[in-house]
Amino acid sequence: MANEGQLEIIKQGTKEWHAWRERNRQLKPDLSGANLSNYELVGVELYETRLSNVILTGSNLTGANLAGADLTSANLYQVNLTGANLRGAILVGANFTGATLRGADLTDANLSGAILSHTTMPDGSMHV
Repeated sequence: MANEGQLEIIKQGTKEWHAWRERNRQLKPDLSGANLSNYELVGVELYETRLSNVILTGSNLTGANLAGADLTSANLYQVNLTGANLRGAILVGANFTGATLRGADLTDANLSGAILSHTTMPDGSMHV
């Protein structure tokens, strides 16, 4: 379950989130189960964040750093992840239907059971 204090900070925007992360480098944020649909989170630093069961439907995470994040069973329907860093991310059972992953780094990411229907892949191809 998401940490309510951390959830309120990210809802304020990336500038506030980054300032908080800078002050709390030792913490691994927990936003699991949060509804962050339709948020503008361009370039957001969510590395090593707990995001299991998060709902990010329609959000813009262009250039986001999600390296090592746990997105197990996340709802990433129509999310823009263009150029995002997903190195080593846990994406087991995540729903990427209609998402854009163009230019994203999926090196060592675990996509077991992920739904990739109508997803634009890192090389620009469409997964149907």
